[in-house]
Amino acid sequence: MVRPDEVEFEALLHRRSRFVFRVAYSVLRNSHDAEDIVQEVFLKLYRNSAWREARDEQAFLARVTWRMAVDRLSKTTATIESDDELASKVPDPEQAVIDSDWQSKIHRLIDSLPEELRQPLALSTIEELTSSEIARVVGVPEGTVRTRVLRARQLLREKIAALESKGYAAKRS
Repeated sequence: MVRPDEVEFEALLHRRSRFVFRVAYSVLRNSHDAEDIVQEVFLKLYRNSAWREARDEQAFLARVTWRMAVDRLSKTTATIESDDELASKVPDPEQAVIDSDWQSKIHRLIDSLPEELRQPLALSTIEELTSSEIARVVGVPEGTVRTRVLRARQLLREKIAALESKGYAAKRS
C-alpha cells in the first residue's frame, strides 16, 4: 500500500525533476554531475521531508539545487588530460591559488548579499530565468525582480571595487 505522502513526493519528483536538472546543469555544465545532483536533492528532500514546508516550491528547489551544485563544483577535481593540454590549460600553482582565492572571495560576496537580492540574481544568472519567471517563482512583482537584480549587481560591483582598491587585483594579474 502506497502512503499518500509518497504519492505526493512522486508527483513532485515528476513535476520538478527537469527543473532541478536545469538548475544543476547551469552550475556544473556536466550532465552526469547534474543527474547526480538531481538524485541527491530529491533523496535529501525525501529523507528530511523539507519539501512539505516549502512555501514556494520552485524557488525552494532552485535554492537547494543551486547550493548542492555549487558545493559539488568546488569539490570537483580537474580531469586528467594529455601532458600538452594539461600544461597549456593549468596555470602555475601560485596563480591557481590566487585564482581560487579570488573565486572564493566572489562566492562569499554573493553569499553575503541579502536573500531578497541573492535569490533573484542566482535565478537570473545561473538558471537564466526571465524577470517574469522569477517574479512567479519568488512571488513579487516583475518590476521588483528587475530592481533587485540590478541592486544585487551594483552591490557586487561596489564590493569587488573595494577589494580591488585594497590591492587585491594587482596580486591577481
